[in-house]
Amino acid sequence: METNIRKHNLCVTNTITRKKEVFEPLHAPLVGMYVCGPTVYGDPHLGHARSAVTFDIVFRYLGHLGYKVRYVRNITDVGHLEHDADQGEDKIAKKARLEQLEPMEVAQHYTNRYHFFMDKMGVERPSIEPLASGHIIEQIELIKKILETGMAYEINGSVYFDVMEYNRRFPYGKLSGRVLEELMATTRDNLASQDEKRNAADFALWKKAQPEHIMRWPSPWSDGFPGWHTECTAMSQKYLGMPFDIHGGGMDLMFPHHEAEIAQSNAAFGKEPCRYWLHNNMITVNGKKMGKSLGNFITLEEFFTGKHEALQQAYEPMTIRFFILQAHYRSTLDFSNEALISAEKGLQRLLQMKTALDRVKPATTSGVRDFLSDIRNKCYAAMDDDFNTPVLISHLFDVLKTVNASADNKSEFTAEDIAVAKNLYEVFVERILGLQTQAGGDKSADRLTGVMDIVLDIRAKAKAAKDFATSDLIRDELKKIGISVMDGKEGAAWTVE
Repeated sequence: METNIRKHNLCVTNTITRKKEVFEPLHAPLVGMYVCGPTVYGDPHLGHARSAVTFDIVFRYLGHLGYKVRYVRNITDVGHLEHDADQGEDKIAKKARLEQLEPMEVAQHYTNRYHFFMDKMGVERPSIEPLASGHIIEQIELIKKILETGMAYEINGSVYFDVMEYNRRFPYGKLSGRVLEELMATTRDNLASQDEKRNAADFALWKKAQPEHIMRWPSPWSDGFPGWHTECTAMSQKYLGMPFDIHGGGMDLMFPHHEAEIAQSNAAFGKEPCRYWLHNNMITVNGKKMGKSLGNFITLEEFFTGKHEALQQAYEPMTIRFFILQAHYRSTLDFSNEALISAEKGLQRLLQMKTALDRVKPATTSGVRDFLSDIRNKCYAAMDDDFNTPVLISHLFDVLKTVNASADNKSEFTAEDIAVAKNLYEVFVERILGLQTQAGGDKSADRLTGVMDIVLDIRAKAKAAKDFATSDLIRDELKKIGISVMDGKEGAAWTVE
């Protein structure tokens, strides 16, 4: 494991400055990272997986470099209203009413489901996973602080953030680039609760619960529930302090959610919440964002079982993870069966590196020492360049190509070189990218290796007996099912295409 952090010049793209910047934690080697987690009222889909995998990579790489990371990812189990309109029914309460369940029963069920599928995807659990419903007191105290500054107001038992008053003291729209005047004009006719607010752009910090509303808590203003944005400011401050190092989430959260977090933090604490804002881009389907609100999402369970009309087949969790990592986290990633099938084949090839290295017969002199050293540097350079996983993957395939050539006696690996290549695989494929052979896959790989040893032994005996028809038939039939046989001085080697 890397322990000398100074050896690496890690750069990240900071959304708020629109620049790639050298990552310098406030209290190195400690790093505080907060990421917006799921709203637990339904099964996770591919969009949820992209955010989870993106920040799993950040978490893994920072830890690998030697940082001690406190990774906080929240669970939103209350306070998330449809379209942030500050009107209507909380999503979880709505689901509970429809299914005749307790709201926390719904929240617990889908929290468990989220963990189940993320575990399958190889996503490591965060250091702390706070629930919004478990931090109502902290959210009430935050609202009190904002009210004291005059940047919020109470009306009819609800409390709203006064965006116009805030904008007189701090620039509103700094993260998203929204202009307040334009925002006021576009939102004025869209909010049903506008009559209660001073301005259309104001957002709820606390909502008075209507008589039929199930999820409610006592507060100085009313029996009600916190607004969607309030929880992240309260919980990130509690566990990481202000400011902390990294705040992450999907680009769709940049406005209004993250913009509101900045406003709340400035109002309550006089400082912005964090130094670096990192945002992953969206999964798209035919150019449109994949999401529950658009009705075009595919759940992870559907991917794993293949039970969705848009899917040609089922896909393993590691295939989905590899598909996500093939694109840079800041670029859009368009779903298609063709792309997933390609990812499936690419992953299978990459995971063969380990068994391919076991087939390499050590040479006495090295022909790859400089190559391996250069590749290691290139792999770290890719990750230091804003976690550039697609470039890292391309370098790892270069290693695989050389390993396969060596297995065919076209290049030379010493025993030391084999150990170095195996370390590259363990560090970058398994530890940093988090790519593992699926459950039972190691046994399957061992069985395939055993079968191929038997088949190639039969083929070698046929060649020795000058039965070239049988020898060629075995080679050609293996080729048809995607297994290439390569003859060399030391005997035959094989790879799965």
